[in-house]
Amino acid sequence: MPCMATGTAPADRPVFVFGCPRSGTTLLQLMLHSHPRIAIPAETRFVLSAYTGRCEFGDLADRENRRRLAEWITTRRSTRFADLGLDAAEVADEITDGPPTLGSALGIVFRAYARRFGRTRWGDKRPGYYQHIPALLRMFPDAQFVHLVRDGRDCVASLREMPWYKLDLHHAIASWREAVDIGRRAAARLGPGAYCELRYERLVADPAGELSRLCGFLGEEFDPAMTEPRHIAALTVPPQKNWHDRTRSAVSSGRIGSWHDRLEPWEIGLAEAAFGDRLTDHGYEPSGLPRPNPALMARFTATAAHRRLAHRKADVRERWRRRHEPNPVAYQLTPVLA
Repeated sequence: MPCMATGTAPADRPVFVFGCPRSGTTLLQLMLHSHPRIAIPAETRFVLSAYTGRCEFGDLADRENRRRLAEWITTRRSTRFADLGLDAAEVADEITDGPPTLGSALGIVFRAYARRFGRTRWGDKRPGYYQHIPALLRMFPDAQFVHLVRDGRDCVASLREMPWYKLDLHHAIASWREAVDIGRRAAARLGPGAYCELRYERLVADPAGELSRLCGFLGEEFDPAMTEPRHIAALTVPPQKNWHDRTRSAVSSGRIGSWHDRLEPWEIGLAEAAFGDRLTDHGYEPSGLPRPNPALMARFTATAAHRRLAHRKADVRERWRRRHEPNPVAYQLTPVLA
């Protein structure tokens, strides 16, 4: 579903960016963070883990339990709270004094991050959020979702080269297919006011045009600074993440279609067979290479089935947590006026 104008957005309406890993979500995050009203940090690690463990924090109507949740968010290295540049004690106090819901506690952190930059609106980026849209909606019912789609073959080729990616080709292919399928369902369920799909290739070829359309969806005025995210990247992208080095340069379409040289012919054939019509539905031309041999396709099919089973088991665990969660989880903070 393309981005459609929604009118004026509430000042506190969160923005969540997702997509298959290596789709360009970091670039889009930096573009949005370059907007004078929006603050979106580098990837955090506390939203989903806090939601998954919400039953362990107890009744948040109890002030001491809110304090415990606040300290869990602000003191653990795994949450990456330290990367936000916030005063941990101040944020912990604000959570402790805030509404007794998990969404409110998490929103307080992002709202504090937005204040740091003088912004009134906030969001978050994580590629894997495509798997957790229902959870994000429970915590932030008025959220807007931005799905960035890139040619699946380029995503697979890039994933294979990442030092942190430990899975095989079959899992990489399945990740793109899952993200696209879930995105289709989310578009139908959420509608044009809450879901927007962008193409990476169009974004880097025409940043001003695509970002103008995105701002229309968000109910914001386009700002030309969004087309120069390298200025923000130099300040916010950790230098050790050398796989994001290209974000420190001018926006370029130079990597489009690089899968031709980065994947073997049999890998391309397997990816295209697994993707099926999804490639052409999104405007990507198939290579015309032969289909993979049956053994390779069978192995992919087994991997995809294993992943579906894992997702179903996670759904069962989530239903149990919903029956036992001690509080509502929805965000209850009042909007910050500009």
